[in-house]
Amino acid sequence: MVTVIAFILMFGLLVFVHELGHLIFAKRAGMLAREFAIGMGPKIFSFTKNDTLYTIRLLPIGGYVRVAGEDPEIVELKPGHHIGLEFDEEGKVNKIIVNNKSKHPNARVIEVESVDLDHELFIKGYEIDDEENLLSFDVDRRALFVMDEKETLIAPYDRQFASKTPGQRAMQLFAGPLMNFLLAILIFVILGVVQGVPVDEAKISKVVPGDPAEQAGFLPNDEIIQIDDVAISTWEEFTTIVRENPGKELSMTVLRDGETLNLIVTPNEVPYEGPEGSYGQIGVYQALEKTFLGSFKYGAEKTYETTSLILTNLAMLVTGQLGIEMLSGPVGIYDATDQVVQTGFMNFLMWTAILSINLGVVNLVPLPALDGGRLLFVGIELVRGKPMEPEKEGIFHFVGFALLMLLMIIVTWNDIQRLFL
Repeated sequence: MVTVIAFILMFGLLVFVHELGHLIFAKRAGMLAREFAIGMGPKIFSFTKNDTLYTIRLLPIGGYVRVAGEDPEIVELKPGHHIGLEFDEEGKVNKIIVNNKSKHPNARVIEVESVDLDHELFIKGYEIDDEENLLSFDVDRRALFVMDEKETLIAPYDRQFASKTPGQRAMQLFAGPLMNFLLAILIFVILGVVQGVPVDEAKISKVVPGDPAEQAGFLPNDEIIQIDDVAISTWEEFTTIVRENPGKELSMTVLRDGETLNLIVTPNEVPYEGPEGSYGQIGVYQALEKTFLGSFKYGAEKTYETTSLILTNLAMLVTGQLGIEMLSGPVGIYDATDQVVQTGFMNFLMWTAILSINLGVVNLVPLPALDGGRLLFVGIELVRGKPMEPEKEGIFHFVGFALLMLLMIIVTWNDIQRLFL
């Protein structure tokens, strides 16, 4: 149950922060954000504020911000449609009754002849009992469609996604991943403040009982200064050599209380599904120091390092150096979260930051239906000097989304096999 709660809270935070970025910059650019959703599927909670419907949905598999003009609108009026019109005090149309007109006895029913709700904001048509006199009605910018007794704001063109400059659209798309990177930095800063920042030297803070380091005689506060004939000055140099030598005996020179001594240790072989097959581990933790200002530097550096590692792995995946079995979906992430939760809250925070960076990086990959794919089309528009035809872009995203769903099914199946087979 603890893992379930932790997973839901973590997922909710990552998606909320991501979509909040999209929402903030949509509103700053003057776009109409119709819906801010956490999760997919049926609504389990909702409320409306400042023209935006905020919803929590049943399935924890994502979220979205629905901006006017990005998706086909719910209502499209065409010549011949019979609609009801209600008016405000200035005589402008403020409600367009699409169906169930009998429930609106005060509505004026007309047959549509022409309509423009994007630019000029008018509706022209004939009253049902008078098909000779063409009537024209001005439409208020905040008029409502009423369909099945549900009200939806119309979206004049200047409130639609496509009406904004390429810079505004790009920023709205990029804001989601950006917020994930900022969240990761914040979490790493908090970790730095609470538990300390790793020191630069290869200095040990804790030795894991029963692991090779304890068996070899390592103690807390030991500093490794040499491995075999290689001088060691940083923790990264130390861990790199250990990871690259699983099952191989290493001679380490250690500085302890001002004196040097030599210890022999053989790293455990930890199975790894990468090209190497396994990596070495001796069971030690890096020493930490409390520094408030250093925590901010640590937050930025840790985010940069994690981002670089994820990009490297993506490149290896594209070039075939890593197989698709290396990917994890919701099932795999849940299983990993279960293992991390058991190691403590601080490690759970670290895991949340890493997943936040993953979400940011993956969303920037130029694939259909992802933020990166849509940013690609903004870039193409800047090069061409005009936007891509909406129909072609729509087909591209539709096909890409279908392929991504297929990939998700394959990845989930692989996760299940790893867990139960």
